[in-house]
Amino acid sequence: MTPAALLAVDGGGSKVDAAVLRRDGTVLGAARVRASAFDTAGDPAFLAQIGTAIRAAGEDAGIVLDGRPLGDVGVFCLAGADLPADDRRIARGLAAAGWASDPVLRNDTFAVLRAGTDRDWGVGLVCGSGMNCSGVAPDGRTFRFPAMGDISGDWGGGSELGGMALWHAIRSADGRGERTELERRVPEYLGLRRPRQVAEAIHGGRLDRVVLRDLSPLVFEVARTDRVARALVDRQADEVVLMVRTTVRRLRLTRLDPDVVLGGGVFRATDEAFHARIRRGIAAVCPAATIRVLTSPPLVGAAMLGLDVIGASAAAHGRARAALTHERLSSHTANGRKER
Repeated sequence: MTPAALLAVDGGGSKVDAAVLRRDGTVLGAARVRASAFDTAGDPAFLAQIGTAIRAAGEDAGIVLDGRPLGDVGVFCLAGADLPADDRRIARGLAAAGWASDPVLRNDTFAVLRAGTDRDWGVGLVCGSGMNCSGVAPDGRTFRFPAMGDISGDWGGGSELGGMALWHAIRSADGRGERTELERRVPEYLGLRRPRQVAEAIHGGRLDRVVLRDLSPLVFEVARTDRVARALVDRQADEVVLMVRTTVRRLRLTRLDPDVVLGGGVFRATDEAFHARIRRGIAAVCPAATIRVLTSPPLVGAAMLGLDVIGASAAAHGRARAALTHERLSSHTANGRKER
């Protein structure tokens, strides 16, 4: 088997996408795998999910992995690659797996940034299951947050919004908090009658806590008429602004015109007040910034970074951008079923 020029992988808390490309940007194969975990302490399930996605992309390309590298260069943009120690540990795992002759590791926020701009600098923020932000200055300096959850000062993302929705629902029901429509809507969404039943199901192991991240769209829906839900949405917007504001200040971009790329499921919300609050907050610190909500898969960014590494042409970049769509990834999943 002759390896392809490039293997690109984007992995987050809910999915892993992989693609195999030629040097000219032609996509030979691509696949999406639904994920249940991302790396937090060397979890072997994390690398196993990446391997599943890579094998599926190889199959889509008509290539069977035979122990040799699938790509000359492999760019892996992964959630969980947050600290230098994380980078070293994950990099060792990628090297041992042998999926690419030259594996390059980046945090998944860098894929979001590169997917949303043709520049090689700017700010990328992910708000999906969790939340993180990174930036690159025109001179190559970088900044990123540790993103280890509440122990590193983080707040936000679908899991946080869903967890807080349940928190407010329970307090509404038992009288400790303000009354909110979430009291009815949260258990209803999960097929139960009362918020306490949701808490008991999670506590007893009958319901996986991960389902709380699926409540994020519900929070936005209820926020149209409910003050408690609206406060959660506003807090999420403010946290986005804080992360971007800190990043542009740390990299001294406030007087420049960076592209600020926002990616992740939370930004699929159609709540105009949410997006307007973010735009106003970022403009207050960096007036010339261009804010872009990413509509293409972050895997595009991993592919762009890989094509950058191998010195591919602008035409190659454009060809890969055009081919790597959500539709392409959804049409080939590891379990052979199309997404709905």
